[in-house]
Amino acid sequence: MNAIDKLIEKIKETGNPTVMGLDPRYEMLPKCVTEKYSLTLEGVSSAIIEYNKALIDATYDIIPAIKPQIAFYEMFGIPGMQAFKETCSYAKQKGMIVIADIKRGDIGSTAQGYSNAYLGKTKIGDIEESIYDVDFVTVNPYMGTDCVKPFIDDCKKYNKGLFILVKTSNPSSGELQDLKLEDGQEVYKRVANLVENWGADLRGENGYSSIAAVVGATYPKQLQELRNIAPHTFFLIPGYGAQGGKPEDIALGFDENNLGGIVNASRSLMCAYKSDKWKDEFKEEDYAKATRAEALRMKNELNSAL
Repeated sequence: MNAIDKLIEKIKETGNPTVMGLDPRYEMLPKCVTEKYSLTLEGVSSAIIEYNKALIDATYDIIPAIKPQIAFYEMFGIPGMQAFKETCSYAKQKGMIVIADIKRGDIGSTAQGYSNAYLGKTKIGDIEESIYDVDFVTVNPYMGTDCVKPFIDDCKKYNKGLFILVKTSNPSSGELQDLKLEDGQEVYKRVANLVENWGADLRGENGYSSIAAVVGATYPKQLQELRNIAPHTFFLIPGYGAQGGKPEDIALGFDENNLGGIVNASRSLMCAYKSDKWKDEFKEEDYAKATRAEALRMKNELNSAL
């Protein structure tokens, strides 16, 4: 079973096309967690590990995957990267799929080095060692085929997957991605065609490829267009919740079998205990229970829309 089929099977098993973004800012963490640790890089990173593990424990049976954004770990130096590694390992132990949101985009040996770190193995003499060993990574393709080929090669070798930026959810994405080429086609559509072709050799039992795409929920028209342009490309769909993506818009990225996408939610899940929906029902120390409640609410909302 290839990487995308594993993800689809977890989505079917949980009945939930959701990925929980784990983007831990210190100010997000509840005081009941942070007060246990010192205000040092090591202390903050320990608090992040405790917080992430509690959210994973609360949701691993109802959410198929996590997506830790590397920036929120790198900013705390070596201890932060240890928190990233422990978070990924713990989620995998719980049976979750791990999508590392690293958005790498370089060429040649540099791209290969990034791929070795997250998808493949690092060779030291005659020894090969897995470093972070996640299931998927995000990649920026705007340096062309050269910057994705090392990752694709490792996907084939190690049964991993990619989510390649195609049409992102941020407000200024159109400054480049919506530009029209000489033939009248927008840049994001050309990138979608490339992704569809790059993934042709890695299509699985469900018809989708492990070379997948990031397509934002904040642009529903483009989301629907891209589902038609790239029928074998699975979508990671950011922009739900805090960024304004609506369930009925997100449904446009799925196929007639309600497959083809997984929807990211970060702040709405991580900070559920602070939200107007749940703050009266859950105390701060029940933050993980609030995340579970929000995950179930989101699951039902998405499934109703699909």
